Amino acid sequence: MFTIEIDSKPIETNGGETILSVCRREGVHVPTLCHMEGLPPSGACRLCIVEVEGAPGLVPSCSFPVGKDMKIKTRSPKVLAARRTIVELLLSNHPDDCLYCSRNQRCDLQSLAAEFGVRQRHYIGKKNNRDMDVSSPSIVRDPDKCVLCGRCVRVCEEIQGVSAIDFIHRGPKAVVGTAFETGLNVSSCINCGQCILACPTAALTEHSYLNEVMAALSDPNKYVVVQHAPAVSVTIAEEFGLKPGKDADGHMVATLRKLGFKRVFDTSFTADLTIMEEGSELVKRIQTGGTLPMMTSCSPGWIKYVEQFYPDFIPNLSTCKSPQQMMGAVIKSFFAKREGLDPSKIVSVSIMPCTAKKFECAREEMGRDYVPDVDYVLTTRELAQLIRMFGIDMMDVEPDHADTPFGLRSTAGKIFGATGGVMEAAIRSAYFLLTGKELKELKVQEVRGLDGIKEAKVKIGDLEVGVAVASSLKNAAQLLESIRAGRKDIHFIEVMTCPGGCIAGGGQPLHGDQNAIKARMQALYQIDRDEALRVSHKNEDVARLYKEFLGAPLGEMSHKLLHTHYHRRDVLV
Repeated sequence: MFTIEIDSKPIETNGGETILSVCRREGVHVPTLCHMEGLPPSGACRLCIVEVEGAPGLVPSCSFPVGKDMKIKTRSPKVLAARRTIVELLLSNHPDDCLYCSRNQRCDLQSLAAEFGVRQRHYIGKKNNRDMDVSSPSIVRDPDKCVLCGRCVRVCEEIQGVSAIDFIHRGPKAVVGTAFETGLNVSSCINCGQCILACPTAALTEHSYLNEVMAALSDPNKYVVVQHAPAVSVTIAEEFGLKPGKDADGHMVATLRKLGFKRVFDTSFTADLTIMEEGSELVKRIQTGGTLPMMTSCSPGWIKYVEQFYPDFIPNLSTCKSPQQMMGAVIKSFFAKREGLDPSKIVSVSIMPCTAKKFECAREEMGRDYVPDVDYVLTTRELAQLIRMFGIDMMDVEPDHADTPFGLRSTAGKIFGATGGVMEAAIRSAYFLLTGKELKELKVQEVRGLDGIKEAKVKIGDLEVGVAVASSLKNAAQLLESIRAGRKDIHFIEVMTCPGGCIAGGGQPLHGDQNAIKARMQALYQIDRDEALRVSHKNEDVARLYKEFLGAPLGEMSHKLLHTHYHRRDVLV
């Protein structure tokens, strides 16, 4: 340990830290556009420059290591003038459409301009005039608003291992784009939206379907229903200034009714249904020598990743649709028949923490007779925008419950929102399906937490089942490579595309840090701890659905409605 001085304040540190990390630890504000916590510094934006006594010029604090007796100034006139100039140069060719921008008042560049008092244009650069890429059903790319910070490139390559976008061209012509400058729809993009969360401006945003949903709500000839994912209720309140981890389920359900949705369903119900189908599929594969390890199919970004990069593992994927698609399928079959509705008149909307769900609902496999299971997907952010447009104070609305027959859920279905949740729910029910007995300790600690890869051995009767959980696709790739290399001790793998699972999905509130993600996770586990119904196979409404309509798990009707198939995808590289 040694002492350095930051803004005349003595601070103890060690040689393994950068100036920026020390500043953040000590609560000293240093702005940055390119820095990403947990990844090596890139030093691309230079906004984090500080003055170090004895150094020939200003230094980037994100990559400059601390040294003994170092004296640092983070807010000297020289530093502030340089930062202001950098912001002014970034604004010199940036579009002046803040009032129309989806990131207005939530844009890092806009915030920096306000912080440094930039209120006049001192530099005039040639305006870019590049085409927007609206080809993807999930993500819109606007190159004119890109500040070349590289955060999207890094999250796509270093965290997800997809590398769908990168820097192309050189010098003043440099831009972030796809291979051969094609649309995202034909690139290797898996629609996860992590690039949107990383982007400081509106260069990357979700493909919004708010206008289509509002048109449907105002159409008297349409019967508009909505479902909401397990992770949404513990994040939506953040959009309205509440602390992360607040479960606003009842308030959100009541608000959705006020918005005009005829029925409000809980996707956690079909998470329970997924466990019945997926658990039965796993048991069957184990008992009959089917393809193992079986891999979950709830995360559409993961599915597309396998189709593109690991097509030899397609037989390992569960044939189950995701809970979103199962809900859509039973709404337009069982529910439509029970209510005497024409399925083509039903508009099925889902509120999801995930931008890839927009891609999933548009897949050809996800529907019957040219009627899609789900018509439109809105992200958590889009739902918040819709609520604001209607002028509703969500937290002031009297709480309500989701509608039957798809409203009752177990907490096993609810914890689907966190990485490891699908696995834990599956273990609880697979144990019962194989032994006829309940698992004594329902909490499976080994698969909980934010570690990228978690593994456990679960004793089910005389059988020892090896399970593994991966969050982020780069971690999933490590597991797949180990299996390719001959590993045989894993029977079941859960993969969530986004680090941390749906609670950190690409459609969640912007600027959510690790503390927010942890709070959301703890909120889900608090629900699991407090409620009585904790296993999917005891959900009476799921049992009723089987009795009245589906027959049995893996039966003919279940296979027709709740299962699908996947195929190899060739992409430009």
